[in-house]
Amino acid sequence: MLVFMPSLSRQDRLLGGVWGLLVGDALGVPYEFHAATAIPTIDEIEMEPPAGFARSHARVPPGTYSDDGAQALCLLDSLLSRETLDPEDLGRRLVGWYQSGYLAVDGDVFDCGVQTGAALRALIGGAHATQSGPSLVGANGNGSLMRVLPLALWHRGSAAELVAFAHAQSCVTHGHARSQACCALYCLWARHVLDGDDQPWTTAVEALRRLYAHEEDHLAELEFHIRPDEPAEGQGSGYVVDCLRSARWAVGRGPYELAVKAAISLGRDTDTTACVAGGIAGLRDGIDAIPERWRNRLRGRELFAPLIDRLVARSR
Repeated sequence: MLVFMPSLSRQDRLLGGVWGLLVGDALGVPYEFHAATAIPTIDEIEMEPPAGFARSHARVPPGTYSDDGAQALCLLDSLLSRETLDPEDLGRRLVGWYQSGYLAVDGDVFDCGVQTGAALRALIGGAHATQSGPSLVGANGNGSLMRVLPLALWHRGSAAELVAFAHAQSCVTHGHARSQACCALYCLWARHVLDGDDQPWTTAVEALRRLYAHEEDHLAELEFHIRPDEPAEGQGSGYVVDCLRSARWAVGRGPYELAVKAAISLGRDTDTTACVAGGIAGLRDGIDAIPERWRNRLRGRELFAPLIDRLVARSR
């Protein structure tokens, strides 16, 4: 069941998008790495898992967003501060997160993807941000996809520029064309949700095909690996294509609460799947669709609220 609310204001959607990704991330943290068969029932999935559940990251208080949310905030802060996509500035902010907990709740970096860690160490060693992300085909984790939503919320230019920026921000940590294409498709999907399109995925795919018409490598990744016309199904893994498919499947399950719970029900990379799905579901359904009990439980408000306020003020 797909729920769409075209009467929502742009501000409602922007708030829903950022809150949606942060809440989804935090909701998924305790369930990370568990197989789908070990995840509690949909009704039992909450910030505080049921008694007896072996919570991942047990020392981290419930309601804490992870590397996904912190890196998305790094991107948002960079965009708002630089008024453009500046990979070097983004790279410095991500290194600040990695080394000293910049924009992390309690300054605590309790999780970091393998490829992201390698890229950030390359940056620390002097690599240029546009070349720091591993570019081998085996380096297609979901680390650049999980943080990219703020780009779509901030950007006002052409679809071609948005796609180019999505590619560039991916290259800071994930340089392969497949990761770049997933980020581009997700940004276009989010843009069309934000604009009130009633078929945002289809519109985004058509737009990306046109933009990739003369980009052989990216078009091949879109058609032969992402395969956007196939049914929205996924396994909740950390592979960037599967993450995008899983998020699309979850968003189609229903309104925000059901969407993020469905994402977590897949198991495995629960925080990232719920983050990626939660951003789109929050955009679609608006801030009021995100349960108040979860918004009240979300930690780190002093870090993210000023950035959200700046984003919303800029959109007026």
